[in-house]
Amino acid sequence: MNQSRGKQILVTLDGSEPAFETVRYLSNLPSLQERRIVLFTVFAKVPESYWDLKTAPALRARVMEIQSWQTQRSLDLDAYMKDARDLLLRAGFSAERVKIVIHERQTGIARDIIQEARKGYEAVVAGKRGLGKVAGIVLGSVAMKLLQGISFAPLILVGKDPRPGKILVGFDGSEDAMNAVKAVASILGKSGWKVNLTHVIRYGEEQREAIAEAEHRIAGSIDEAMDILLAGGIPRGLITTQILTGVTSRSETIVKEAGQQGYGTIALGRRGLSKVSDFFMGRVSNKVVQIARGHAVWVIS
Repeated sequence: MNQSRGKQILVTLDGSEPAFETVRYLSNLPSLQERRIVLFTVFAKVPESYWDLKTAPALRARVMEIQSWQTQRSLDLDAYMKDARDLLLRAGFSAERVKIVIHERQTGIARDIIQEARKGYEAVVAGKRGLGKVAGIVLGSVAMKLLQGISFAPLILVGKDPRPGKILVGFDGSEDAMNAVKAVASILGKSGWKVNLTHVIRYGEEQREAIAEAEHRIAGSIDEAMDILLAGGIPRGLITTQILTGVTSRSETIVKEAGQQGYGTIALGRRGLSKVSDFFMGRVSNKVVQIARGHAVWVIS
């Protein structure tokens, strides 16, 4: 039986170029071609009651102008969504597996997306910034709300033009980190992507005994993670591991290593071994999302 049957990926779009990066990113993932891809956008229509204002002579021109804008916005969004679908079809995705959903806003853009995501999707994909992008701000308001609200499925946040073909997994042996490995195995199995498991030990050179003990402690977890990747269909020759020591920041080291080694995607658990229930994300995962500008970041619980 094909294990991919029935699996769905939710791709959130908003009509902007930054959000379209999510579709380009997915087009480089041939392992997803057997999934059902749902291209989902939230369209905020002007309330019907607003059109009653046309009866007021002083407001008629303004109401007509807004009505015209809404019609054009709807046409533009239709064309944008069809372009997104066509890109996936050209990449080899089948027409019957790629669906466009233009959802009329109910309670709010992020809330509507989260509600849709609860319908059993294998992963949710979103751009880091959308129509409300502001220079210097890494995450848009919708992306931040999704990061806070989606802990029940892998969330993939796509930055500008991430390099395809290689993924670095920030791995600390925690339950969430192991779930990240499982997600990578499930989504990237038989994709041909290279996978690197990176464990970062934040100690100084003077603590060599502590480093040796930490390396020994993580070795068994790395072996378990390797087995998961192999079982998911990722060849042994495409899997590498490394332990980095003597650093002051785990998050900065992970992002720097990914950049230097050409890993366009970073995956990590939402919270690590030092997780605190009062925080929705761990310090490392939160900072990686913020500073990894030219990457796609997978956050998994």
